[in-house]
Amino acid sequence: MAHISHLWRYPIKSHGREALDRVMLGVDRTMPGDRVWAVAHAAAKADGSDWVPCSNFSRGAKAPELMAMTAQYDDAARRVTLIHPRIGSFTFDPDGDSAAFLDWSAPLMPADRTPSARVIRVPGRGMTDTPFPSISLIGQASLDALSEHMGQPMEQERFRANIWMQDVAPFEEFNWVGRTIQIGGVQMKIEERITRCRATTANPQTGQRDADTLAALQSGWGHQELGVYGRVTQAGDIALGDNIEVL
Repeated sequence: MAHISHLWRYPIKSHGREALDRVMLGVDRTMPGDRVWAVAHAAAKADGSDWVPCSNFSRGAKAPELMAMTAQYDDAARRVTLIHPRIGSFTFDPDGDSAAFLDWSAPLMPADRTPSARVIRVPGRGMTDTPFPSISLIGQASLDALSEHMGQPMEQERFRANIWMQDVAPFEEFNWVGRTIQIGGVQMKIEERITRCRATTANPQTGQRDADTLAALQSGWGHQELGVYGRVTQAGDIALGDNIEVL
């Protein structure tokens, strides 16, 4: 039976990733600790009052070195530690130490891109790529199919999903759009497919672009989609190994 193989959250949008063993999901909520903050660039129309599209933020599609960053989030203290292979580590409170963080992360931003300007958050709402509070899911077999087509292994970390699933046929999750799935105590309606961006072309260990994932998806399947977005309709706890059932 299909089951959860990996859980990930991304405390600061496009800046670091953190593996989890279990998490409590709430109705119409993003994963706790996921995309709590986002880094607006100097040209952004984002003030933290509401959700805005990802084009307002510094992200891996434009600054590939960000893809090599990992994170550790202390929920209770609301402090995030970021680690990058080139510039080391930095621990801070994103609500209070943003100037020091912007100085630390500045070397990762390409000279021809608008620089990062401020850290924002929308209380009670993670800054996902969707206008609704989404959880992202990908079947491992879909990634394996892409890897085989490209002739090189593609890492999970390129695609920044919240939930990775084992024992799901390649791209089977696309057939779940419009349906509800049960994971542990959680029910989730699958809303739409995920269209990928250039962030996935960057190696998550080095931050260097080394694989044309978008061209491979297009040549292999006629689209640039991998994974789906779900919306929690029944709250509960999920953990590694939990079974997944389409209702």
